[in-house]
Amino acid sequence: QVQLVESGGGLVQAGASLRLSCVASGRTFGTYSMGWFRQAPGKEREFVTGISWTGGRTEYADSVKGRFTISRDNAKNTVYLQMNSLKPEDTAVYYCAAAGPFYRGSYYSANNYSYWGQGTQVTVSS
Repeated sequence: QVQLVESGGGLVQAGASLRLSCVASGRTFGTYSMGWFRQAPGKEREFVTGISWTGGRTEYADSVKGRFTISRDNAKNTVYLQMNSLKPEDTAVYYCAAAGPFYRGSYYSANNYSYWGQGTQVTVSS
């Protein structure tokens, strides 16, 4: 069982940066691939980025490439999402999710993740 808790959301202006954190419970965090998803009002949840359990593989949605960076610190049971050059269209609830252990498949589908956090709101004003 893995419990995930996100933090770091907030209200910022366009062009600003935020760093989201997701802390996982348990001793097996280092065996799980992690993903970030987001859901805007009236829209479906969408993939943002994913990272392998070693951190050696990352993938990004086209909409965030070059602006967002995912990283993880297995010693701290934490995955991060650094968001730069934020745009109003980035406004959403951001969720972290865990897939595994030792998951090697696609990061893009929410169905591949077994555990989810409660989400943190990110609002970008124009």
